[in-house]
Amino acid sequence: MRFFRSTVAWNLALSVLSVVQAVSFVSSALSLSWTTPQVPAKGSSIYYVDSRDGNDANTGTAPGAAWRTLEKVNATTFRPWDTILLRSSSVWRGQLWPKGSGTEGHPIRVGTYGGGVKPVVNGEGLVEDAVLLKNQEYWEIENLEVTNTGPTRAVRRGVHLALENFGDAHHIYIRSLTIHDVNGVDSLKSNGGINYTSTWDTKPSRFVDLRIEDNEIYHVDRSGIFGWSEEWMRSKWHPSLGVIVRGNQLHDIGADGIVVAATDGALVENNVVGHASQRSEDYNVAIWAWSADNTIIQYNEAYGTKGQRDGEGFDSDWNSRNTVIQYNYSHDNDGGFLLICNEGGHEITENAGNSGTIVRYNISRNDRSRGITIAGPVKNTLVYNNTIYTGPDRTLDMLLFADWNGWSEDTYFFNNIFFAAGPAQFSHGVSRASDGAYTTAPGLEPSKNNIFESNLYYGVNPPPGDKGALTADPKLVDPTRGGMGRFSLSGYHLQPTSAARASGKVIQNNGRRDFWGHAVPSCNKTDRGASQSDNCEAVAAEHHER
Repeated sequence: MRFFRSTVAWNLALSVLSVVQAVSFVSSALSLSWTTPQVPAKGSSIYYVDSRDGNDANTGTAPGAAWRTLEKVNATTFRPWDTILLRSSSVWRGQLWPKGSGTEGHPIRVGTYGGGVKPVVNGEGLVEDAVLLKNQEYWEIENLEVTNTGPTRAVRRGVHLALENFGDAHHIYIRSLTIHDVNGVDSLKSNGGINYTSTWDTKPSRFVDLRIEDNEIYHVDRSGIFGWSEEWMRSKWHPSLGVIVRGNQLHDIGADGIVVAATDGALVENNVVGHASQRSEDYNVAIWAWSADNTIIQYNEAYGTKGQRDGEGFDSDWNSRNTVIQYNYSHDNDGGFLLICNEGGHEITENAGNSGTIVRYNISRNDRSRGITIAGPVKNTLVYNNTIYTGPDRTLDMLLFADWNGWSEDTYFFNNIFFAAGPAQFSHGVSRASDGAYTTAPGLEPSKNNIFESNLYYGVNPPPGDKGALTADPKLVDPTRGGMGRFSLSGYHLQPTSAARASGKVIQNNGRRDFWGHAVPSCNKTDRGASQSDNCEAVAAEHHER
């Protein structure tokens, strides 16, 4: 993809992130959806559009007087709290671009009526964007099917939310869309399924309260969900706020799956990205953040990402600070579980670096090639209570440090379980091939100040200096068991006799829960790995026996 010491400093950073998490939890609780038109406010209207039986000469304000074409809709400037309803099973060719903006508390809504089959907006490659909002705000769009395939590849999108010298665009919600078969180009990241973009040179522009929720996106090129700001440099950084990407299902994606860029406080949760990077020659990851501060990436599943450029399930990329990656499930990704990277060739006016990343309570099962890759001058990274398992058919660089115009420093590893049933090592990159594969050598140098404490290593030699290291079988219930979905992972609980139970290092500001939602610490003890025991009597007995 390649875009981006003290204890006191760590505690301060973790405290800030705990506040960010609390805000994100509140915003999650406030997420509501609408399925039927509300009673319109005075002066607002409900408009009906029917591709079969409508007529543009009609008023459009009743099902029996519906409009017929998208051209009629696109020629209309709608008012706050207007509603546009497209008839179920209707099909339109071309672009949907209704005009106008709502106001605070009075968004304009687009939805369906007359049945359960989503109406279709088919760009047919005739337009760059099948559904477009440009320099507009206070919109909610849901329950449409969108596609945009032409005879040859070109810059194309299913949905495009575009700002150009607009200022702050508030409250845009894109929900429950089915977007598929968009044959965009690999050379431009911001084309494919759903894209939000901001360009400005005279008036700083960004999104405030943008939600992309519960959509299904498949067989699109290049990106599934992608955000972009042309003014990404820190000297001009004007991040979008209140960005939430939640509950989306993506599969068969040409390149990147979900990317939040130029944001502050974005929340990416409960998404599934399967088989990303299927048709791309670029560097891609299933879910990642770039030029983004205080991002929380949680409760997601990423699998089947193709290739080693980069090919991971998750990524905290450069020009990003204080990214939290927690409670995620990664499996069968060619490039591994996780990338944390920073491009060291930029000035500080362009790149804030990568600092303060926290990775906790994630499970990686049978990811390929690499477990965790830390590339470039990444700083102050905390990785704890993760479980990484690879089967006997895998050869793995369990932890790989690499050069990207510099090497990392101040990386902390606590309470992780590193379980290799096949050959594995802790290593550094010697060289890298054009397909992204590393040639590696044992040892973590020349990265600096790598601190290991209370980790468990099984099937792989531990790095030197781990205070409290264990090399015993962690006695997971059955790490070979697992498949699609987070709830297939019951085999990653600890057996009652596991040495990983009640033997971990206490972590302050630890997020308060494990992969399963159990309290951390439980019974005043901390387990190693992503699963925390919650049977206090058993834990007390086991600890006494030891």
